[in-house]
Amino acid sequence: MTALLEVKDVSIRFGGVVAADGISLAVKQSEQLAIIGPNGAGKTTFLNICTGYLSPNGGKVYFEGRDITRMAPRKITKLGIARAFQIPQLFLEQTVVENLLLAITSRRNGWSSLRTLGDSAGRDEALNILTQLGVADHALRRVDELPEGTRKLVDIAIALALNPRLLLMDEPTSGVASAEKFAVMDVLVSALVARRIASVFVEHDMDIVTRYASRVAVWSGGRIQIDGSPREVLSDPEVRRTVIGQ
Repeated sequence: MTALLEVKDVSIRFGGVVAADGISLAVKQSEQLAIIGPNGAGKTTFLNICTGYLSPNGGKVYFEGRDITRMAPRKITKLGIARAFQIPQLFLEQTVVENLLLAITSRRNGWSSLRTLGDSAGRDEALNILTQLGVADHALRRVDELPEGTRKLVDIAIALALNPRLLLMDEPTSGVASAEKFAVMDVLVSALVARRIASVFVEHDMDIVTRYASRVAVWSGGRIQIDGSPREVLSDPEVRRTVIGQ
């Protein structure tokens, strides 16, 4: 199967710190890839390189065969890669549906016009996405009134409004109450599968990794230590010692 995202020999350093040391990785269509590893291993740096927020010192990043290395984040988004951050990037004083309409308008017009911001087609699309993520009941609420788990889903809804083929997420359950994390991920992964969207997500919660990843890659010192199925990776003695702490 042709790779959706392909990273070849990517390296980056910050002074004396090597955050990526010859990383090579391919992500396939509809795959749900979890990236795990200790703090400072270079996991978020990898996401930032793939989405244009950082430029590597060496190597290449390809999306659907196109070289996107050093391309601006907005251009990468237009090509079909969306990003959800550890802390949701939302307009807190706006309603949930207004946040989605801004994303839809940006996708359609590139901010050349805001005249379609409230049109019926855009509103219907926004409500459909919110319904799919189970948060349509919050459509008219201000974001700053929402619990953290719901804010995470709204942040994902905004990413889905960009019609991506690949979604990169940094700790999607960070800040979400333990009682809510599986419910949030159940809804999120179901939406990704239904839309045939691949994902790469950084995660520290091994229960989440075991339950939702189709593949796991372990980062260590800016390198990939091991890459394989969740069963294979999470049973590896070195991973259990250095990452899981067992």
